[in-house]
Amino acid sequence: MRFVSEQRFDDDVLEREFTLGGNPGILWTPASGPAPAPLILMGHPGGVRQMYPRLVARARLVAAAGYAAATIELPGSGDRPRIAAVDEARVDLRRALEAGEPVSDEIVVRLVLPLVEKAVPEWQATLDALLELPEIGGPVGYSGGVIAIGTRLAAIEPRISAAVLFAGSYVPRCLFEEARRVTIPLHVLLQWDDEGNDRQLALDLFDAFGSKEKTLHANMGGHTGVPHFAGEAAGRFFDRHLR
Repeated sequence: MRFVSEQRFDDDVLEREFTLGGNPGILWTPASGPAPAPLILMGHPGGVRQMYPRLVARARLVAAAGYAAATIELPGSGDRPRIAAVDEARVDLRRALEAGEPVSDEIVVRLVLPLVEKAVPEWQATLDALLELPEIGGPVGYSGGVIAIGTRLAAIEPRISAAVLFAGSYVPRCLFEEARRVTIPLHVLLQWDDEGNDRQLALDLFDAFGSKEKTLHANMGGHTGVPHFAGEAAGRFFDRHLR
């Protein structure tokens, strides 16, 4: 891990950009709180620069509660090389939606599975590097989307103790078996009228999760209409499981 820039905000949160294996990322660490700080990995749908205002707002919120937070660029997004198969699947997805046709699982597999297969090992390598820093310890949580990436991480990464998953993207049916192997506490956020999400698929995925403690937090509204109190509920969830 190589840090390439840093800035400190007026709330004394330190933001450092880094690269790891050619992949860019950002780390935020709190000014005060437990040392070493527990860590929250922040997932997103791609394009760190595009998503930055939302990411930094989330990061500063969790830093105020004493957590470190980190994110990395999604494969095929930002300045990373495009993934031709994913781009082709995205075109097919838009064509199906515009025609009012059902989105086939074949399209979803081509769209999502390559991202899962590339992103999960990158998240694990990032976690390796972050936990070597003296200012970061455990436990570790995962927060955000793409929900298929979070599902696999929750199923296979033993260092993740709890997860807040954003049900705002398609999930291949082949990942449902992995969802059944998830046992950590889960808080799943669903926007009921999300125009880019299959609501029934999200409900089916929630039902498939094997966790004994899982909560579905559903709110009316579209993809970008997440109410502020939903984030507060997610914060309380992490306070219960990462302290």
